[in-house]
Amino acid sequence: MTDSVEWDWETGEKFVADINEWSAVYNWVEEPYASPDGEKIAAIVNVGEGEFNVCLNGSIWERAANFEKAWYLRFSPDGRLTALVSDDMVWTIAVDGRTWENSFDYVWNTIFSKNGDRIAVSSQQEGQYCMVLDDTPWEKTFRQMTGMVISSDGEKTAAAVPTVDLGEGEIFKFQEGIFTAAANGKSWEKNFVNVWNMAFSPDGSQLAAEVRLNLYDYTIAVNGVPWDKTFGCVWEPVFHPFKGTVLAPVKAAGSWTMAEDGTIIWPSGFVQVWHQIVSPDGSKLAAIVAPSFGKWTVAVDGKPWNISFGDLVTDAVFSPDSSKIAAVAKENDSYSIVVNETAWDDQFDMAWKPVFSPDSQYVAAKVEKSGKYTIAVNGKCWSRICDMAWDPVFSPDGASILCRSIENGKYYRRVIPIDEMQQ
Repeated sequence: MTDSVEWDWETGEKFVADINEWSAVYNWVEEPYASPDGEKIAAIVNVGEGEFNVCLNGSIWERAANFEKAWYLRFSPDGRLTALVSDDMVWTIAVDGRTWENSFDYVWNTIFSKNGDRIAVSSQQEGQYCMVLDDTPWEKTFRQMTGMVISSDGEKTAAAVPTVDLGEGEIFKFQEGIFTAAANGKSWEKNFVNVWNMAFSPDGSQLAAEVRLNLYDYTIAVNGVPWDKTFGCVWEPVFHPFKGTVLAPVKAAGSWTMAEDGTIIWPSGFVQVWHQIVSPDGSKLAAIVAPSFGKWTVAVDGKPWNISFGDLVTDAVFSPDSSKIAAVAKENDSYSIVVNETAWDDQFDMAWKPVFSPDSQYVAAKVEKSGKYTIAVNGKCWSRICDMAWDPVFSPDGASILCRSIENGKYYRRVIPIDEMQQ
């Protein structure tokens, strides 16, 4: 995302907009979205029969005409506001109120590069599909497209696509392999029975994907070349940020483990392994695992935590200094945050992905209780109870937290010292 050093980190409260006033002006107001820096709040609004626009901080986008439809409102990491919009029964994307020149029968799935300076959408035109990057469609189109991704630098987009036409009932042709991956519209030379979740390497030069070689054998392919070893199943691959190797959960000998470039690297087998993450210093590999059926935890370098949960564990994240892992855990329909095998005492109706402070000493998360939202820091809840809230953001020096919230229909941006958050 855009460097938060440039944001306003002066502590205090800023009233930004009264959403109640929007509801009095427009026929209806859809779900609001806050910008990453908290300076802006926006929502799609209905301004008349079959007429939609976007309201930003109380003012709608200035246009000659409203949209027929608008949906999927999202801020990019660099703070630009995007929406998928329809005019004259064709679809495109609007960025800060300006639409791309190209339009299609349909567009969906807006995705951004890491810093937000590149924007891509999926498109369909006359039954043909392709990705569109900054208003430039792929030169080649396909009759299907799934699993769309963008590289960190935004230079490349990719998706799983078919390269062979398949008629009804042509099961033998399907088993011969009709799917591959395409990067910037250029297909791999090799076809597979199926191609699923994929990932670009940090520099965008390599693309890895889950592939199915036949009805029974699965593996990972990198730039179209499958690993030498096959498995009973595989999950989404990731690239090691320093070594450049590919890491993926694999099923071997009836249990799940972790493989690196096709070689199993974790000795113990699990009932399930997925959502692997590499520590910021590159020294550790962690994943969400099930040591036994119905028990979930985190394993670090193949060793599971001593604490487990019956419903789920998700959204695991390493601390900046690589010494800690925080995750969302659910037990008996209640959520908590767990940090290095220790769960917070407080329980919630819902909890979102935890965030570490730059010095790794604090963990903050958006949480919900009884239909209301707040921010919890190291297990202690902020005193304010909100109608809506967004994920907390630590200041670059780690001394304060940016809190974005709606209370009684009013949107506020607050920068609060950490010690005040825990009073």
